[in-house]
Amino acid sequence: MANALGLDFGTTNTVLAQLSQGSDTASISFESSAGTGNTMRTALSFIKDPQLGASALQVEAGAAAIRAFIDNPGDCRFLQSIKTFAASSLFQGTLVHARRFQFEDLMEVFLKRLEHYAGDNWPSPVSRVVTGRPVHFAGANPDADLAMRRYDEALTRLGFPELHYVYEPVAAAFYFAQNLNHDATVLVADFGGGTSDFSLIRFETKAGRVSAIPVGQSGVGVAGDQFDARMIDHLVAPEIGKGSQFKSFGKRLDVPASYYRNFSRWNQLSIFKTTKEYADLKALVRQAVEPDKLERFIDLIEHDEGYQLHQAVSATKMALSGSDEAEFRFTALGAAGEKTVRRQDFEAWIEPDLQSITAALDDVLDKTGTLAGSVDKVFLTGGTSFVPAVRRIFSERFAADRIETGGELISIAHGLALIGERDDIEQWTVPVAA
Repeated sequence: MANALGLDFGTTNTVLAQLSQGSDTASISFESSAGTGNTMRTALSFIKDPQLGASALQVEAGAAAIRAFIDNPGDCRFLQSIKTFAASSLFQGTLVHARRFQFEDLMEVFLKRLEHYAGDNWPSPVSRVVTGRPVHFAGANPDADLAMRRYDEALTRLGFPELHYVYEPVAAAFYFAQNLNHDATVLVADFGGGTSDFSLIRFETKAGRVSAIPVGQSGVGVAGDQFDARMIDHLVAPEIGKGSQFKSFGKRLDVPASYYRNFSRWNQLSIFKTTKEYADLKALVRQAVEPDKLERFIDLIEHDEGYQLHQAVSATKMALSGSDEAEFRFTALGAAGEKTVRRQDFEAWIEPDLQSITAALDDVLDKTGTLAGSVDKVFLTGGTSFVPAVRRIFSERFAADRIETGGELISIAHGLALIGERDDIEQWTVPVAA
């Protein structure tokens, strides 16, 4: 019987897995009002429910949270990509219908909903939970120790006997290594929503048992969400006042750029709505040179258009992975939200981010003294690995027959589940700083 649960708490999606038969693994299946699936969008919705009491909230997660948000505009508080707040010391909680939720509370609520949706599929008993963590968390000044303490607090509340943490690319490497038929030095590049992580591991098989020698890790808090932010910054922000001005004591001043940094991070819009900065933005309309643009900005915030914006950006980005140009359509902006995007322009927008990703790859190779030619296998995982400009970073450096893809959504969770069943689990884990 499987005793371990692998938890990939992702920026965009969350997956849980456990050992099924032999060395095979299986994802936990969830059934909610939005249907059945093996992955769960990392999102929460909160709606006041008078039938449950004045202060009670009806909570949904994943696709069900998205459905609740769409069906109850104005009444539903929608939070997405909550992992991006884990390492931020500035995030001290958010008000949800007059109740304050810390990060630990949000993570706990989310996981409890997953347990509810899993029903009889939820494994019991579970002796240990093995959770993935990025090499470098997302954010301007991420505090990894703070993030892990928050993870630990949330998971402790769920009552699991043992908690272990493994670097996400290490878990993905272990998942891919199950198919190796010879000793190999493996590089895993894991592109999540918030981070790009690299892990270099030497896998060796002795007496039918896989062993591993960690060679090095590196990473950077740049990935798919940052690419989205670049696209929003160029396609949407100018239509809602970026670059415009306001009048103050006879002078013309630029509308603060900080408003648009918040907006470009679509997953933080629900938090921005509760800040003093947002109140300042609304007060600025009366002095604006182009008030219609700022009013359009405020309308997007008030009507919680963050998810729709994400959908529009994701669709365009996906289309650009297979075509030289694509149509961007964000209906909330009307005609101003319909534009043709060329792949070469998109790649120019994300060039600073591609350089950061390349630097992180160089870092793991340089600090371990590893030549590209001595890497036997390169595994690319995560949705951002489909972006052609990202793939070129690897195709220009490694032989094509050494690069493999697959299991973009499940590799980390399944690798964590496999590691959780080993008696040498301490070899793979990362301790939580006190």
